[in-house]
Amino acid sequence: MKAVVTGAAGFIGSHLCEKLLSKGFEVVGVDCFTEYYSKDIKKSNLKELNKNKNFGFVQGNLNKIDLKSILSDADYVFHLAAQAGVRSSWGRDFNIYTDNNILAVANLLESLKSSKKLKKLVFASSSSVYGDTTDLPVKETTPTKPVSPYGVTKLAGENLLFSYGANYKLPYVALRFFTVFGPRQRPDMGFNIFITKMLSGKTLPVFSSGKSTRDFTYVADIVDGCLLAAKSNVTGEIINIGGGHRINLLDVIRMLEKITGIKAKLELFKAQNGDVAHTWSDISKAKKLLGYKPKITLEYGLEKEVEWLKKGEK
Repeated sequence: MKAVVTGAAGFIGSHLCEKLLSKGFEVVGVDCFTEYYSKDIKKSNLKELNKNKNFGFVQGNLNKIDLKSILSDADYVFHLAAQAGVRSSWGRDFNIYTDNNILAVANLLESLKSSKKLKKLVFASSSSVYGDTTDLPVKETTPTKPVSPYGVTKLAGENLLFSYGANYKLPYVALRFFTVFGPRQRPDMGFNIFITKMLSGKTLPVFSSGKSTRDFTYVADIVDGCLLAAKSNVTGEIINIGGGHRINLLDVIRMLEKITGIKAKLELFKAQNGDVAHTWSDISKAKKLLGYKPKITLEYGLEKEVEWLKKGEK
């Protein structure tokens, strides 16, 4: 079986590639090394993958490379490539988001629409599509009202999937990820920032005065969700993949203090544009349709991320 993973050098993508290889897949990873964060980090994520004879890598932008030839014999495609970041999606950089999160999806779908071999396209969407909803926990039927340009582009990607599924019978599942954490987490993400600053004795910036809550999902559980979606008979569905619970950010920091043995120094800020007050996933649909069940607790996952950051494997 052959799988193509876009965004293979990223946080989630590299973990997914490793899991697929362990399952006996031939894997082709695609990544364009966007400048959103250091290319050295992404190259480090690929280091072990490149040692595996069943892994191939293509460096290139999905809007420029010959996608059709790469995808022509793929049994499964996992589209994780995207321009990430809620706060940086405003203003002058929005074209980067439309290029990577909308146009790239359209090009991918165009290249797959006539595939005779494709069993499933798994699309990585985001809880950002729900916006600042008070309808918690959020179900897939909760109205989508993104409050950031990033969320708008992810929702547009979902709608493109629906269009190609309806018109070309393209088999897909869109997974709405809820805040992912664990080893290799991007340097701009909350836990990475908190842990790095705690270990170096610096002050932690805490937005929304620490009162916001989040549903955190360990990366291995996200990867399991992707594999379950790919192997299932489900198609044309949008499914939440989360931890299924939420926690206050200040409580997370207390947990990190316990794990590291370091008292955190905090500086509280108001919420920034695009931030939402709360996220909390209803994962009953994922359980019913996919047999998905998150296995990793927040505390254990934080311990693993702390271990990774202490080793300097960033």
